[in-house]
Order: sequence, then C-alpha cells, then structure tokens
Amino acid sequence: MMDFTPLMWRWANWRSAKMDRQDPAKVQERHLLSLVGRARATKFGRDHDFNGARSVVEFQARVPLRRYEDFWDTYWCEPFPVLKDISWPGTIPYFAVTSGTTTGRTKYIPCSKEMIAANSLASADMLGAHTRYRPKSRVLGGKSFMLGGSTELIEEAPGVFSGDLSGIMAANVPGWFRGRSFPPRELALLADWEEKVARLAEACTDEDIRLLAGTPSWLLIFIEALAAQKGVAPNLATLFPNLEVLVHGGVDFAPYRRRFTDLLAGSHAELREVYPASEGFIASADRGDGEGLRLNLNHGLFYEFVPVEELDSETPTRHWIADAEPGVNYALVLSSCAGLWAYVLGDTVELLAGDTPRVKVTGRTSYMLSAFGEHLIASEVEEAVGAAAGEIGASVSDWSVGPLFPETPGELGGHLYVVEFAGGGASEAQVAAFAARLDRDLSATNEDYAAHRAEGFGLKPPEVLPVPPGTFASWMKSRGQLGGQHKVPRIIMDEDLFANLRAFVVGRP
Repeated sequence: MMDFTPLMWRWANWRSAKMDRQDPAKVQERHLLSLVGRARATKFGRDHDFNGARSVVEFQARVPLRRYEDFWDTYWCEPFPVLKDISWPGTIPYFAVTSGTTTGRTKYIPCSKEMIAANSLASADMLGAHTRYRPKSRVLGGKSFMLGGSTELIEEAPGVFSGDLSGIMAANVPGWFRGRSFPPRELALLADWEEKVARLAEACTDEDIRLLAGTPSWLLIFIEALAAQKGVAPNLATLFPNLEVLVHGGVDFAPYRRRFTDLLAGSHAELREVYPASEGFIASADRGDGEGLRLNLNHGLFYEFVPVEELDSETPTRHWIADAEPGVNYALVLSSCAGLWAYVLGDTVELLAGDTPRVKVTGRTSYMLSAFGEHLIASEVEEAVGAAAGEIGASVSDWSVGPLFPETPGELGGHLYVVEFAGGGASEAQVAAFAARLDRDLSATNEDYAAHRAEGFGLKPPEVLPVPPGTFASWMKSRGQLGGQHKVPRIIMDEDLFANLRAFVVGRP
C-alpha cells in the first residue's frame, strides 16, 4: 500500500496557509450567497425571493428560523422520497436517517452530492491537521477504522437511497481513500450491533490500524470486546501498536477522558475531536486536545448563532461569524448545500476568543434540566459528572439524568442520575462522594440550582443509581437503537422515556 501521508502533509500546509489568509466573515457571506444563488429557482428559493437576497441581512429578512418538523411538513413530506428542485436544485440522492436523541422520532435529512463532497473535504482537513502537527506521521500508511452503524442503504425510489450517514459516505469514498479503510463491506453492512462487534474484533486482528474513529461509548465496547477476544488487557498500545490518532465525537468527552487516558497509556496515538452531524461536518480539532474545534467555513455550510434564551421568541437576534461574541451560549443554525435554510440544528455552542472561529459544544437546545426552575444546561451537568468521576477516581461508561417528581405531600423533587461506572463499578462510599461532588459543582456554577438547594428548600440532593456494566447498551438494544450511530440521551425530560429507563434498570437481574 502506497503511503500518501507525505502528499497529505504538503496539501495540508497549503490548505492551512490559504485558510489563514482568508477573512472568516467574507468567506461565510460569499459562501451563503453562492448557496442562495444555486437555489434561487427551487420552490423554497421562489417562496423566499432568493433573487433579492444579496447580503446576509437580506437573507435573514427573507428566511425565518425553522426546525426539522417545519421543513418536513411544509416542503419535504408530500414529495418524499423524490425531492426535485424543492429546497436544493436537482434530485436529492440520499437521506441520512437519524432518530432524535430526545424524542426518538425518525428524521430523513437530505444529503446532496455537494454535501458528500463537502464532508469528504472536511474529513481530509481533519487528517491534514493531524499531519501538520505531527510531521513524521504515517497515518495513511495503514488503514482507518470507522466504527459506525450499518452501511446498508435502502432504495426509497429509483436512484434515491436512505440510511446511516456512515453508509452514505461509505458508498461515496474518495478514490484516493479506497482500500485504506476498515471494515470491509460485508462487515460494514451488518445491522446487528453485537454480532458486528464480535466479527470486527476477529477481523481486525491482523490489520495495520493507524486511525480509529467512533462515538466514545461504542468505542469502549468495541475495545473491550477486542481485548477479550485476544486475551489481553484493554490497551491500545497492545491492540493497535501503530495507531496514531483516535477520533471521537457525538457526545461530551469529559466523562470518558479518564478511561481513554488509561487505554492510551504507552500509545503514541493522540485524541482528536470532531463535530459531525447528519446535516453537515461542522468542525474539527486543528490544535491540541481541548483547544476548541475549528469551524469548517467553506464546506457547504453557513452558520448563524442565536442566543438560546431568544430561540423561541418572535424576533430572535440572529448573529453570524461577523458579529457573534465569544462566551455566549448560542443555538446553532445552519444553511446548507443540501437545502437546509436557517435550520435550527438543536445543538448549543460557544465561540472561543481568537481570530480563527473555533467553538465548543455546550449541549442541546432541548437538553435543559429544569423541572423545578433550576435551569441547568447540558454543559454544566456534563462537566459536573466528569468532575465527580474524577473525585472518586472512576470512569463513567454511560449515564442519564432526569427529574424525580414529588409523590407525597411535602416531598421535594430532585434529580436521579443513572450511572454506569467502568470496570468494577463503585462502592457505596464512592457513590455518595460522587453525588456530593455533583451537588457542590452544580451549586457553584448555577445560581438557580444553588437557590433551589439552599437549606433543602426547593430541591432535594441528587440521587445516584449505579448500574452494572452493559446496562445502557442493553437498554438501547431494547429500544432498537443499539449501534454506533445512536447516542444515549443524557438529560431526559420526557417522563415516559425516563420511566422506561428506570423500569428497565429495576427489571434487570
């Protein structure tokens, strides 16, 4: 296999120099107007007078914010699966199928040929960043292991397919990358997650894996299965001695950091975070671990930033790269080369200070733990869980939290954390210390929570329910959502869903 890494290094340096010379605001406005120009003759473009949109302000005046349900009900549902000149020119060839993390409703996200090309470019930029910061890299001298869902695609109409985003990208692998990826097609197609993990563990034994990518929780399951299959300790230096980079994304990494630090002991691999979505490849780390994710500015996406508290107001303030401020919790809004326009993604982000736009993901617009007026946002809860795990020297494999409502007069409400600790679990003393640290950190970072907890007046202390290893995987399987493309919901405000989790945990042997 020819090693393309030196070529990637040269290309990456050229790309980096080019991007560093560009003004982010000019790049984004030019990109938006190009997208608008392409779509002016579509039904959506005609409905919103795209011919008259010659600036960001004019676009925002014509196109209101919309969520997925608005697009589906108004534009996509009736002609589905053949979306021809509806919100993007031509016929949409693919739909990325995803289930809402909080609602479970299946979504069909349009994916155009232009979006596939943009995603491929973003992936190359991520690899390029790795080679620039590691000049002696040989990451393309071996194979890249993508741990995702089934790559099987369903033909919804002639020439129109639906499936996991991983399947769409697998069907459109760039020529230079063919033969450099793992798993092979027959394994990638497997839909049964447990069978897939077992067979992948067996098949990758003799492969020279240089890059490993996936969602942290599913990566842990796979790595432990591989170690068990080989009869060795779960250590990446042993399992994949030539591994250079471990790519993770999809969920907050803080609760998993300690576990992956242990797994990477002795390995020369580095961690690299990415921010992909079914709607587009939004950002990736181009610096060290924890230094934010660089926004992909010319990859088929135009970004708007709406203060979270204004999201549902009649006239929300719509910032963009030119005027968004660092440190503000924004709802991320996208317009794309697949026919999304002022689309509320559902994620919340903060911009970091600096000339190059970088973000950190703070949570979901629907991920607020506030059943009693405590107004905890996802990032506060996730950071507290990570700190609490560190307090007791434990790693968390998975977790969810939801409200406990009073059942008797005079009883206070509270929060129940269902936590799956890695390894041998946690003792009663450790669980108590975990809960106490959660309470302290949340009180320190959120005034509303602190006020509700003051003297136990409005909110009882958090409860922690430790569960055995494999509990969350089994629960996801029971809901038909086991696999690399599905995420365990962190904050569950849906009473039925949280009751389902609690009943499942209680009913387990």
